[in-house]
Amino acid sequence: MMATRNIAVVVGSLRKESFTRKVAQTLIELAPPSLRMEIVEIRDLPLYNEDDDTATPPAAFTAFRERIRQADGVLFCTPEYNRSIPGALKNAIDVGSRPYGKAAWTGKPCAIVSVSPGAIGGFGANHHLRQTLPFLQMPTMPAEAYLGSIAGKFDGARLSDDSTRAFLQTYIDNFAAWVDRHAS
Repeated sequence: MMATRNIAVVVGSLRKESFTRKVAQTLIELAPPSLRMEIVEIRDLPLYNEDDDTATPPAAFTAFRERIRQADGVLFCTPEYNRSIPGALKNAIDVGSRPYGKAAWTGKPCAIVSVSPGAIGGFGANHHLRQTLPFLQMPTMPAEAYLGSIAGKFDGARLSDDSTRAFLQTYIDNFAAWVDRHAS
């Protein structure tokens, strides 16, 4: 039997009604009981500036880092902006990676779901994020999730596409096993 694991869900889109956020919410709904998943907001993080990492860093930095440290794993859900990840997501990664040697991300098993209204499902964003994670020492689930043509797969907030729902169910179940195997 798997232990219950706390999962930080980091959504790269800041838009309240974004398809990426809707996908994250769907994954939270589909998660097995072994995962307790919660979105950790990145919208209020100031831009990372090493000058701010003094004895009293911005409160938003400290709160974000603590939320990530408390998690047993991380699920990244990201849209694709200009064939890469959004600046807000990169900023959150930078905030959580500092101060150097004390990264909140270290050792957290993770997975990536990329979302796009286009046909290739955020392939560029998925792979750019995937390039960053080894440096952060995050065991990254090898299975890839690209959700393309996403706009036609929702009826309001509800995922109405059965094949996408089935894919996400398999993905989140595999992620639960991945986290259980790699969480410290």
